[in-house]
Amino acid sequence: MLETITGFSSIIDNTITPASFLICTAVSVVLGILTALVYMFRNRCSQSFAVTLAVLPAIVEAVIMLVNGNIGAGVAVAGAFSLVRFRSAPGTAKEIGTIFLAMAIGLATGMGYITLAVLLFAIIAACMLVLSAVRFGGREDTLRTLKITIPENLDYEGMFDDLFAQYTEKAELEKVKTSNMGTLFDLQYTIALKSDRVPKKFIDEIRVRNGNLNVSCGRYSSGESL
Repeated sequence: MLETITGFSSIIDNTITPASFLICTAVSVVLGILTALVYMFRNRCSQSFAVTLAVLPAIVEAVIMLVNGNIGAGVAVAGAFSLVRFRSAPGTAKEIGTIFLAMAIGLATGMGYITLAVLLFAIIAACMLVLSAVRFGGREDTLRTLKITIPENLDYEGMFDDLFAQYTEKAELEKVKTSNMGTLFDLQYTIALKSDRVPKKFIDEIRVRNGNLNVSCGRYSSGESL
């Protein structure tokens, strides 16, 4: 169907030539590197993840070329890819979305649709850059995970509500756990601060109420636990 649209014809006919393979692989690597650069815009990124994004389109492209219409090989490859998730740590939604973009580029180049791959990258990359620049989706930098330890004789319900009203826009109690043979409560809150920094006075006032026991406030992580 894509071949009926001008400019979206595949450079691969019935057979894969060395020239077409090199062209598709080169385009995959270049777009993979650009995808990694787009993800690193205003995002912390490990070297291993950046390298993976850079080479993933070329890997997917090679797999698609090897399958080349063979249904049995395609089913076997799909089964092999399904095992990868058991060897990888869960990522953020943005990481998963970028991985899907890299795979889509690899699928397009693997089928020989070079123009489509370039246009797909250009459109999605532009959207990602613009949405990141305008901070679309809320003030995620103000989210924090607050952990407070209190003695067992204190009632934690509403204990810090006035402080939360003063220093945060939102505060939710996520978890409660006993520790130290049941003599302490460990409370975990998800809070949205009114500023980008954690006020020292906020922590000091919590310490006054919890008997100077442990208080920690760090970046919010959806997978964090007590």
